[in-house]
Amino acid sequence: QVQLVESGGGLVQPGGSLRLSCAASVNIGRVYNMGWYRQGPGKQRELVATVTSGGSTNYADSVKGRFTISRDNAKNTVYLQMNSLKPEDTAVYYCHARRVGYVSGSWGQGTQVTVSS
Repeated sequence: QVQLVESGGGLVQPGGSLRLSCAASVNIGRVYNMGWYRQGPGKQRELVATVTSGGSTNYADSVKGRFTISRDNAKNTVYLQMNSLKPEDTAVYYCHARRVGYVSGSWGQGTQVTVSS
């Protein structure tokens, strides 16, 4: 079971930027597909962005052009650069890791992002 620790959340004004980090306890290398999800107040958890073990990325339509997911396999860390933040981006952001070939994965504890003036 991989352990995931998110960091980088906080309070930011609309139009601002934040970078989230997710540190994994194992070598994610070319073994794990990684992703960021979020859950806003009163909403279900939704996909934000994913990056496969091979480096391919996918984004929710609501964040395309504003958010960028990346991974540093040498540091076993995944990042989410969030620019042009909007109040509707307010949510708890969760990191997810799924080993290639497996159906289920592991979740981090989440980090709060609040976009407000």
